Formats: sequence, C-alpha cells, structure tokens
Amino acid sequence: MSGGSQRLDLNVDMGESFGRWRLGDDAAMMPFVSSVNVACGFHAGDPQTMRETVAHAVEHGCSVGAHVGLPDLWGFGRRTMAISPDELRDYCTYQIGALWAFVRAAGGELRHVKPHGALYAMCSADAELAGAVAGAMAAVTPGLPLLLLHDGTADAVSAHGIELVPEAFVDLDYQPDGRLVIERVKRAWDPARVAERAVRLVREGTVDAIDGSLLPVRAATACIHGDAPNSVEIARAVRERLDAEGIAVLPLSA
Repeated sequence: MSGGSQRLDLNVDMGESFGRWRLGDDAAMMPFVSSVNVACGFHAGDPQTMRETVAHAVEHGCSVGAHVGLPDLWGFGRRTMAISPDELRDYCTYQIGALWAFVRAAGGELRHVKPHGALYAMCSADAELAGAVAGAMAAVTPGLPLLLLHDGTADAVSAHGIELVPEAFVDLDYQPDGRLVIERVKRAWDPARVAERAVRLVREGTVDAIDGSLLPVRAATACIHGDAPNSVEIARAVRERLDAEGIAVLPLSA
C-alpha cells in the first residue's frame, strides 16, 4: 500500500465457535470492521455458527469471505499437514460451497476467500497449493479475490482467473524475512500498539518485525483476530484510531 492511501479494509477472522465450545464475541466486533472471514467447519465453525455469523455480518454491512482451513479441529488449523493439491482443491470446494449457501440464504454475497492458519502460510509459500485454492474458487465462485500474505504465488493464482490480494497483519509478529509468527494460541496484544501498526501500514506501507526492523508491506487489507482474549478491545481501538486519522475503513469491494 502506498503511503498516501487514505483507506483500509479491516478484516477479522471469526465464526470459530464449535458446538457448545464458544470462542470470541463476533457480534460485538462487527461494528468496528469492514470484512469478516468466516470459518467453514474444517478448522472451526459449525452450521449454526456459520449461519449466525453470516447473519450478523449481513446486518452490519460487512463483506463476507470464506475462511477455508485444514481438516484439523483439534489443532485449530494451526498445524501443518501434508496434503496434495488435489486434496486441497476438494477441501476448498467443500468449504466455499458451504459458506456460499449460508451467505445466499441470508441475502448477501460472498466477496472473497482467505486460507486460515497453517494453510495460509502453506499457500503463501507453495504455488501449487495456492493454485489449488484458486482452482476451487474458479469452479465455485469465479471472480472473487484470494487473500494471501504476499504476491509471490500470484502467477499460479491468476492462471485460474483469480486475483491475489496481499494482506497485512497488525496483531501478529513478523519474522525479519517477512514470514508470520503463527501463534498456536492467540495471545492478548496491546490495543494501542495494534492501532499504531494499522496507521503505520496505511501511512508508511511498513510493519515492524520481531528484531525491530521495518518491513515494506503492500496490502489493501489488514487482519485482526477474533480469537484473541481482548479481540473486541483491539477492534475498537483500531477503528477509533483509523477514524481519528481520517482513514476510511471500507471493504475491498467498495
């Protein structure tokens, strides 16, 4: 993102409850964000949670995306798995189709797809896997963008007619080489620090790494997580700071 940009899509991973196990306060976060990535049942989520999360998102005017993950409920999708591109294509077709049905039933439209956790890192590093996700998207919901960490696999994605949109993270650490530090269990972050990182992303196009260096980041959308212990406070702080800075919070499709 260029330093002079005055808008940002603020997205959040949510819909990650499962059965009687509840995670996060999705409804309370909706007023502060512009897009939501809804778990589709593989790493988290169930039909009722998907329906309720989508309904809240449509009510609040949030853009809805399918948050596709590895079939790993016990590990919350944050453990790497050995899978083939064909397997991943099937996994994504299944998950995207399921969420698309709930979005349509709620009178909304599916707007993007984003891998979750370990799958996100795998697809950002492996062109074959990224292409497999794009292939599923092209077959089920052509025309939607795919969110990944950077555009390193853009050629494999665009081969299926899908646009890759780079994304930044303001509540995760970065390695000096640009890789994310995946938290197996999401920890609480200082809301003021997360808000400052969001502003820096827009104004300067940078994000700080764990060694204190600043990494150049080109991203039109920034993620915060719904499973953090203080997720609502973070969402509120980021939105209030962006509003105060005159930075419009708008979905990618706006």
